[in-house]
Amino acid sequence: MKRSERAARVLSVLHTRYPQVQTQLFYRNPFELLIATILSAQCTDNQVNRVTPELFKQMRRPEDFVAASTAEIERIVRPTGFYRNKARNIKACSQALVDHHGGRVPRTIEELVRLPGVGRKTANVVLGAAFDTPGVVVDTHVARISNRLALTRHKDPKKIEIDLMRIIPKKEWSDFSLRLIFFGREICSARKPKCPGCPLNPICPYLHKTAAA
Repeated sequence: MKRSERAARVLSVLHTRYPQVQTQLFYRNPFELLIATILSAQCTDNQVNRVTPELFKQMRRPEDFVAASTAEIERIVRPTGFYRNKARNIKACSQALVDHHGGRVPRTIEELVRLPGVGRKTANVVLGAAFDTPGVVVDTHVARISNRLALTRHKDPKKIEIDLMRIIPKKEWSDFSLRLIFFGREICSARKPKCPGCPLNPICPYLHKTAAA
């Protein structure tokens, strides 16, 4: 089966299983989503959602984060892990928004990835959820499942992103990423994937490879 054919089958199966998808991070505007996504690095969405209500109660705009002390930001975001780096990046990102974007979140990936603490994954989350601009979000779930399904041979996130962009219709990029993430959490986990009964069994090279081993 060609990659494009397999991708179409995966797209169809996951669309049926997860017809309505959206980010699980809580946010009220693009800036809050940007900060929440930075905090979600190596942290669960649920844990981020426990932290952000207090954070955004005290600091609502980029200017608020610029005025706040790094220590205060650290105190609030500490439960998300790597809190010193995250606090430093959030403060620097807020400063860049104030200095170069009038306090507003930019709408292009080129501008977003220039912000401190913002990589392509974070940028594509913001573009897709806040601005309805399709983007392939490559997190650990997307990278793992894309390789297992032979939709890519790469490990580098940017190369995976490019491969998926070539075989997934542009309008589906953001939702396809979310569906892979949901699928990874529910079935295709890293250590003990629930292969029996998986709806992608008939076209899964990973299953056939492990069965033959």
